[in-house]
Amino acid sequence: MKSIRDIYKIGKGPSSSHTMGPERAAKLFRGEHPEAEAFRVILYGSLSKTGVGHGTDRVLRQVLSPLPTEIVFSDEVLPDSHPNTMDFIALQGGEETGSLRVESVGGGDIRIPGRKEKEEAEEVYIEHSFAEIADFCKWRYIQTLSDYVELNEGPEIWDFLMDVWQVMKNAIDEGLQASGTLPGGLGVQRKAKYLYEQTPEHYEPSLREFQLIAAYAYAVAEQNADNGTIVTAPTCGACGVLPAVLKYAQETKHFSDEEICRGLAAAGIIGNLTKSNASISGAECGCQAEIGTACSMAAAALAELYKQNLDQVEYAAEVAMEHHLGLTCDPICGLVQIPCIERNAVAAMRAMNACNLSYFLTGSRNISYDMVCRAMRETGVNLDHRFRETSEGGLARLYNRRKKQ
Repeated sequence: MKSIRDIYKIGKGPSSSHTMGPERAAKLFRGEHPEAEAFRVILYGSLSKTGVGHGTDRVLRQVLSPLPTEIVFSDEVLPDSHPNTMDFIALQGGEETGSLRVESVGGGDIRIPGRKEKEEAEEVYIEHSFAEIADFCKWRYIQTLSDYVELNEGPEIWDFLMDVWQVMKNAIDEGLQASGTLPGGLGVQRKAKYLYEQTPEHYEPSLREFQLIAAYAYAVAEQNADNGTIVTAPTCGACGVLPAVLKYAQETKHFSDEEICRGLAAAGIIGNLTKSNASISGAECGCQAEIGTACSMAAAALAELYKQNLDQVEYAAEVAMEHHLGLTCDPICGLVQIPCIERNAVAAMRAMNACNLSYFLTGSRNISYDMVCRAMRETGVNLDHRFRETSEGGLARLYNRRKKQ
C-alpha cells in the first residue's frame, strides 16, 4: 500500500474525483504538450453526467487557459474503463498533436492506462489487508495502528498529519462563521452556524453532543461545497466526517493535537485498505465508498484515541462500514450538497456509535474488516449505474421531476 499521505490531500472542493483529479490530469497533459494551441477534453460516464454540477468543466478551463479549450460531455459508454474517464487532446493548427486517456479514480488520484508513474510505484506498506497488519503487529509486539504507521512512514509523518489537522480545524472554524446560500442554484442555505448557535429549550447531554458533531460536520462539508480548502478524508464529498468526530473528541476528552494525529494515522490505514481493496470512488461503488469509508476511518480514529486494542479498532471500522453497504450516490443536480452535506453529519454520529459498540462487543463479532471491505466493492460494482454518481436515479431523478411539475 502507498503512504497514508495518499489519503489526505489538502485542496479545494467540491469533488476529489470531479475537480481535484481532472485538475491534476490537466496540469500533467499541458506540461507534456507545450506546442498545443488549443485543447479538447472529452468527459465520459460520471464525469460527463455530473461534470457541470461538480465544476469539472470550470477547473479544466482554468488549468488550460488562456488556450481555448473545448469540453465535450460524451454519452459514449466505455465498458472497460473507470466511470470517471476523460480524453485529453492537444491541437495545433487544427491538427491533433497528442492525446491521453486519464481515469480519476477517487480521492484526487488519477490513473493513466498503460503508464506506470514513478510516484505511483512507491509502496510504503508491505501488508495489504487488516489481517496481515494485525499479524505483523502481534509478531512485532506493536500495540497500536499509529505505532505501525510510524514504523513504516518514519517520524516525519507526524509533521504531515499535524498540517492535515490544522487544515481540518480551520475548515471547521471557517464553516461555523459563514452564512448565506451555497453556489450552484439549489438555494441550499448554510446550516453549520445555525446548528452551533442553537440553545435547546431542554438541555440534554446527548442532544448537545449531536448538535456539536453535526455542526462541525456541516461546517466542513459546506466549506467543500463552496469551493473552500478542505482535506480529503478519504474524498471531498465525505470530508466532514473525520474532522467532526476528532474535534468533538478533543474538546470533550482534552486530547492534545499530537494525540489527535495518532487518530488520523489509524484512520489513514483504514482509508488506505479500502482504497486498495475496494474503492473510495462514488462513481465506481456509490456513496458507501465515500461516506462509508469516512465513517470507518472516523470510528477507527476514535477507537485508537480511546486506547482500544487492535481487535476493537478493526471492529469499530467494520461496524461503521457494514451499515453503509448499498448506499447510493445520487447527488441532486450533480452538486455535492443534497444529500451529501447531511450525510456527513449522520455518518459522524454513526462513527461514534460504532466505536462504542466495539468497546463492548468485539469478542462476539463474526465479520472482519477485510470481509466487509470486499462486500462493499461487490455491492458497489453491481449497483445500477444510475445510482453511482450520474444523477440519473434516486433523489436526483425525483427532485428533477418534482421541479418540472
